[in-house]
Amino acid sequence: MKKPGRNDECWCGSGKKYKKCHIDFDERIEEIEAEGHVVPDHSIIKTAEQIEKIKESAKINIAVLDYVAEHIRAGISTAEIDRWVYDITTKMGGIPAPLDYQGFPKSVCTSINDEVCHGIPSEDIILKDGDIVNVDCSTNLNGYYSDSSRMFCIGDVSDEKKALVEAAKQALSEGLKEVKPWNFLGDMGQAVNDFVKSKGYSVVREVGGHGIGLEFHEDPWVSYVSEKGTEMLMVPGMIFTIEPMINMGKPAIYTDEENGWTIYTKDGTPSAQWEIQVLVTEDGYEIISY
Repeated sequence: MKKPGRNDECWCGSGKKYKKCHIDFDERIEEIEAEGHVVPDHSIIKTAEQIEKIKESAKINIAVLDYVAEHIRAGISTAEIDRWVYDITTKMGGIPAPLDYQGFPKSVCTSINDEVCHGIPSEDIILKDGDIVNVDCSTNLNGYYSDSSRMFCIGDVSDEKKALVEAAKQALSEGLKEVKPWNFLGDMGQAVNDFVKSKGYSVVREVGGHGIGLEFHEDPWVSYVSEKGTEMLMVPGMIFTIEPMINMGKPAIYTDEENGWTIYTKDGTPSAQWEIQVLVTEDGYEIISY
C-alpha cells in the first residue's frame, strides 16, 4: 500500500492528516502481512462517501427483490421476473448489473431446482408447483454496485427441499458470526462449511463470493470451503458478498455447454443459495443488501 506522509491528507478522503487518521490502521495491516497473511490494499477499502453511494444502490436492489417476493408464483415465466427486475431498476434510476455483463443476455439470474446459479430467464421456463428458485439481483447506480439473492419456494414444496433452503439461509448466519475486523475470510468460510456438512449437505467449491462496490466483481474472491486463519484479512471498509451454494447431494457441478452460463449439480440434486452484501465495520458488520 502506498502510504502518505504523516502530515499529508489521509488516503481515505476524511480530510484529516494521515497521522491523525489511518496511520495506526495501516501499520496494523503491515504487521499482519509480515506474518505471512493476505491483506487488502487501499483499493479494496471503501471510503465513507463510497459506502453511502453503495448503500443507495442497495436500496434499489432490495426493492426489486421485495417486489419479486410479493409477486412470484407458479405459472409465471422466468422472463416475466426478468422484466420486473429491468423495469423497477431502471425506473429507480439504476441499471441491472448482469445485463450484457461478459455477454450475459438478461437482467437477473433465475436458477431452479438443480441449477446452482446463472440460470438465464426465458419465456419457455415456467415456474411450477414444488420448484425452488433463486433470484439473483445486482444493481449499478451511477457506478456503485449492489448484489444479493433470495430463495423462493413455489407452491407445495417437499420437506426435503424446504430443509435445504432453510439450511442455506442459516449458513449465512453462521458465517456472519465470524465477520469481524481483524478476522480472516477463512474464519467465515470454515463456519459456513462446518455448518453445511453438519446438516448432511455440501458446499460448491468452484464458485464463491466476491468483493463489490466500485465494480460488479472485485477482489477478494470469497471461498466457503476455506480454513480458519486463512484467506484475506477482513478490515473496516471492506465490502463483499456471502453467497454459499449448498447442494443436497455432492458438490460437483458442470456448466451448460449450449448457453455457457447456467451451472448445474452434476448428480442432479437440488441446490440452494441466499446472498447478502456485507460491510465490515469497526465492531462487526453491516448487511448492505439482502
